[in-house]
Amino acid sequence: MKIESVTLCELQIPLVDFFETSFGRITARRILLVRLQGDGIEGWGECVADDDPFYSEESIDTAWLIAEKYLVPAVLGEVVNAGREMPALFSRVRGHRMAKAAFENAMWDAEAQWLQIPLWKLLGGSQRDIPCGVSIGIQNSHEQLLAKIERELSAGYQRIKVKVKPGWDLNVLEKIRDQWPEILLSCDANSAYSPADTEHLKKLDRFELLMIEQPLWSDDIFFHASLQRELTTALCLDESIRNARDAEMALELGACRILNIKVGRVGGFSEAIAIHDVARKFGVPVWCGGMVEAGLGRSHNVALSTLPGFTLPGDVSASKRYWKEDIIEPEVTVTAEGTIQVNNQPGRGYELRRDVIEQLTVRKQEMRR
Repeated sequence: MKIESVTLCELQIPLVDFFETSFGRITARRILLVRLQGDGIEGWGECVADDDPFYSEESIDTAWLIAEKYLVPAVLGEVVNAGREMPALFSRVRGHRMAKAAFENAMWDAEAQWLQIPLWKLLGGSQRDIPCGVSIGIQNSHEQLLAKIERELSAGYQRIKVKVKPGWDLNVLEKIRDQWPEILLSCDANSAYSPADTEHLKKLDRFELLMIEQPLWSDDIFFHASLQRELTTALCLDESIRNARDAEMALELGACRILNIKVGRVGGFSEAIAIHDVARKFGVPVWCGGMVEAGLGRSHNVALSTLPGFTLPGDVSASKRYWKEDIIEPEVTVTAEGTIQVNNQPGRGYELRRDVIEQLTVRKQEMRR
């Protein structure tokens, strides 16, 4: 496929409910979409960067800048026949994995359409029912949190993950366990703690959590290994795992027993698959994390989750949890058993609602050779 044009679109989409982590609270999402066109095919990718460089060094604005100045010139006019060929085109640009992922994933999307096969099959997936969990942010009160958990359990979700931070952890988890002693429960700290909190974190062992996700610095592996030796509960690394080399290092050092793979964070499907393969080599389970994606990114998460190593419920939840109106049809839905059923349609398996995308677009740029 010769890439004849690249279009960048920034959308602004209000959330159904606010979402709060240790970084802060959001009530809407700015989302960058990338469209690659050529030979009568168009592939779409979604950049998962936030408004601000708090979760990672990237933001929507840096992603737009890097895309416009470096990534678009690297691909425009090039003949690219497979998604796996994209990383080599961007090799001179260090970092900026979220921006790169939007381009690479758009190419995988186009390749699947060209071959007339489902994207999940192109990736090497085999699972047709994806087990789903939910991520619930920090709430205004314990009662509000418990009510949200009740609602998500009633919807069938197989795993509950709650955000924690100092002052919103032990008492919260204790109330959850008092009400639901048997549910699959985990927590995500988003780097809110330090090694000085080790004795405090050891108190979380009594809640029999599936995992504690990323308690220490976002770029750390060594101190997580020290912490894991002190805990009975499995640690899960997210932000620390940028690539397959990081995954191998973390698992060799015993820094975690579970990995969270976010395709939009690690640079695209190629690196996500490589991390998945490292985890399988070590016999470590993985799951697909969420970045409050719109339907396009969510459809790519669904496809990734079909790979055989994704054995734990991920954060690939239903569209309606986040959006009053998603940008795809059909919207992503979850069965009463807490699964997403993967369809056999060519490409991503979901059509884009171009009218909705147009309504939500606040910035757009099309570049041609």
